Amino acid sequence: MGTIGVLIFFALVGAVICAKARSAGGAVVFAGIALALFIATPAGAGLPGMLSDFVSSVSRASEPLTGGSGAVG
Repeated sequence: MGTIGVLIFFALVGAVICAKARSAGGAVVFAGIALALFIATPAGAGLPGMLSDFVSSVSRASEPLTGGSGAVG
């Protein structure tokens, strides 16, 4: 499990370096790799479920503003 922590650290460092060098594509790739590695750990395993709950809560809260319709138009 220590190895994955090192990989996440280097992916985040790579994202920062790419962002400083104004390479947006590289920064996004490194950040995506870091996120995927984090979700693979036991600490990050609940992240997708938490995000799903958050998005559904926002969706339910916005129903009065959108008229309850998910479609645009």
